[in-house]
Amino acid sequence: QVQLVESGGGLVQPGGSLRLSCAASGSIAGMNWYRQAPGKQRELVASIAKGGGTSYADWAKGRFTISRDDAKNTVYLQMSSLKPEDTAVYYCYNPYVLGLSWGQGTQVTVSS
Repeated sequence: QVQLVESGGGLVQPGGSLRLSCAASGSIAGMNWYRQAPGKQRELVASIAKGGGTSYADWAKGRFTISRDDAKNTVYLQMSSLKPEDTAVYYCYNPYVLGLSWGQGTQVTVSS
């Protein structure tokens, strides 16, 4: 059973950048990044297909970039021009993988 571990979050000032990592314990096909802010529902941030095709939430376009390194079974989320409203716990997940569990997520806090 594949397990997911997110990392790379932290405290960053507005306008700053962070790169999140999602390490899988086995090979993965597509992968999504989600986020959940306090008091809000979890939302989809970006997706990457096995072949490398990507898609983004409208608010993430131009600021966030999803990528993958299949040799490392790792998916990344490069975030730039961060805003306070990007503060959330970020998760990676693929809803089409049977038996896959959500990881613990990684906290991103954007504040001066």
